[in-house]
Amino acid sequence: MKGSAGALYFGEVAHERQRPRKHRLRYSVFSLLVDVDRISELSAESSLFAYNRSGLFSVHDKDHGDLDNGSLADCARRRLRDAGFGHADHRIDLLCYPRLLGYAFNPLSVYFCYAATGVLAAIIYEVHNTFGERHAYVIAVDDDARAVIRQQGEKEFFVSPFIPMDCAYKFRVQPPGDHVRVVMRVEDSEGLLLAASFNARRRPFSDRNLAFAALRYPLMTVKIIAGIHWEALKLWRKGAPYFQHKPAEGRAITVIKNQG
Repeated sequence: MKGSAGALYFGEVAHERQRPRKHRLRYSVFSLLVDVDRISELSAESSLFAYNRSGLFSVHDKDHGDLDNGSLADCARRRLRDAGFGHADHRIDLLCYPRLLGYAFNPLSVYFCYAATGVLAAIIYEVHNTFGERHAYVIAVDDDARAVIRQQGEKEFFVSPFIPMDCAYKFRVQPPGDHVRVVMRVEDSEGLLLAASFNARRRPFSDRNLAFAALRYPLMTVKIIAGIHWEALKLWRKGAPYFQHKPAEGRAITVIKNQG
């Protein structure tokens, strides 16, 4: 996304659960990629996109970050500092669902954090649950020369009542370019439990493409939260084990530096 403050990615989300009951879903979606330091530029140049105010599409600071009313850029850099990354000159690109008609729910937002040299230094995976909680996994990138970034970490945050806490995440990421792909494998002691992916193609950020997104994906953000509950109902009817939610405790950040 060099030289541009933002882009749109049109594609699909897919989930495939392996145990104890097979369950698959697939939805067409689009995401916004935005340089968190230049998001105001996008708002100023677009009649359909707004930052921290009402619009057909919008992004609000309070939808992301650590809920302390800081800006997206401030919060992301604070997380990097807390994680021991001393680079204040990172370029940080956020991949997320924008609000549509004032509403959005992001199960996963991804921050791609670059050093001043342009090297991808870290990825922040910001996980949201339907209980209004969020948690950030800050993971160092050991080798950004690879076409696919491979990362992993232990699950530290309650997400779904149908997935136990004693699990690990394995991420496979193709960073944003002409395409973007984010795969998250959830594994327990028996192996793969669930695989979720987002695979999409880039389009330039423009009012024309935003209008196309509104027509192609009407009420997309409402459908996401409705779909989560609908799929949960189907899992419950299939007899999937149910795990009681426990409120998050301690720091809302997990730092993983060594992937070796």
